[in-house]
Amino acid sequence: MSPRLAAANALATVMAGKASLGTSLPAQLQHVSDRDQALAQELAFGTARWFQRLDGLANALLDKPLKAADRDLHALLLVGLYQLLFTRIPAHAAIDETVDSARVLKKPWAKGMLNAVLRRAQREHTELFAALERDPTIRLSHPRWLQKHLKQAWPEYWEAICIANNAHPPMTLRVNQRAIDQQSYLMKLAEAGLSARATPFSAQGITLEQSCDVQQLPGFAAGEVSVQDEAAQLAVPLLELTAGQRVLDACCAPGGKTCHILEQEPGLDELIALDLEPKRLQRVRDNLQRLGLHAQLKAADARELGAWWDGQPFQRILLDAPCSATGVIRRHPDIKLTRQADDIPALAILQGELLDALWQTLDVGGILVYATCSVLPEENSQVIAAFLERQSAARELPVAGPYGLKQPHGRQLLPDDKGHDGFYLAKLVKISASPTVTGYTAQDKGTPGT
Repeated sequence: MSPRLAAANALATVMAGKASLGTSLPAQLQHVSDRDQALAQELAFGTARWFQRLDGLANALLDKPLKAADRDLHALLLVGLYQLLFTRIPAHAAIDETVDSARVLKKPWAKGMLNAVLRRAQREHTELFAALERDPTIRLSHPRWLQKHLKQAWPEYWEAICIANNAHPPMTLRVNQRAIDQQSYLMKLAEAGLSARATPFSAQGITLEQSCDVQQLPGFAAGEVSVQDEAAQLAVPLLELTAGQRVLDACCAPGGKTCHILEQEPGLDELIALDLEPKRLQRVRDNLQRLGLHAQLKAADARELGAWWDGQPFQRILLDAPCSATGVIRRHPDIKLTRQADDIPALAILQGELLDALWQTLDVGGILVYATCSVLPEENSQVIAAFLERQSAARELPVAGPYGLKQPHGRQLLPDDKGHDGFYLAKLVKISASPTVTGYTAQDKGTPGT
């Protein structure tokens, strides 16, 4: 299969609302030669990154919209436009290969349409974009609902957020402090001919000047380093870990923070890594094994306490809550297609339910760190505000540091096109035994002893 067709097939599945690129693309790559897989991935992710911009241009060029039954052609056209406008692929190759893919789709009637639209785009895209870009949805390539949310939440920063979301993300590493320190690993990278710099906020973080295959990283197989964005590295230090503690990492997959916890404090009494999906726990297991670390892995809904909790309290809890992932769009640009406005209130309810359930498992005097990779206050400071109103035994602790923006509750990092992802952090302490919670709660979900 050609890389263009593979990218179009994966993207069509996303456009239909049936999957993300993370699940649809690997199935297509199985039919692409090894040498072309990187191109297929670039075409799929790049087209998703600029989807609204490319789709606006396509609509201006088509005589009439394509039918839903021709979503594969729609995706193929956008992949062709992406090649013409955002890559260094020769125009004749981009056009000819895209047009020929219509034959493979068994829609030879579309070859003339694709050829005409792509050739007109090659000639007229500058003039067409000049008119289309009056619409910020097209200019910044973000869906209207998301732009509205960003503009309301961040009136000073919303355009910068969109621009950062459209940039290619840097590759950032977390040094395993049990094996090597940051400066020593920087020297190893230099010796290997890899340019890099220390991150400004994480003492274990290193950002590469250019991304590379992890197998090129010195000491990767031996567990000296892991791939993790700097913002995500800021969560674990807030736990204030000490030897002898029992710790829970909730919603833990793929395990970056699980491993960071064990790297930071090897003397823990126990670490339980909990995630809803058993398949996702395999990634956690693989990461632990490579780093020579151990945690107790459990697959369960964190809200269903009776399914996984033994009744013994935790002194520390990290809740990396499911969210819209609007802070990591540059890494997963198909979020702009898969997320809808209605998802946000539903996610906020889930986040509140998780807080209510896990709070019951926290020891008096214990700390819970709440984290998301969202930039929307509805999932972040507003969730914490509502929780503090429901839970009289909770007090907020400051998230001190030179990073991010202080919020009514917690601290928000916005995506930096040359640095960290968008991320939110809040820190809570339990000052007394929890009373019965009002509002949405997990009290009736099978707590041990009930």
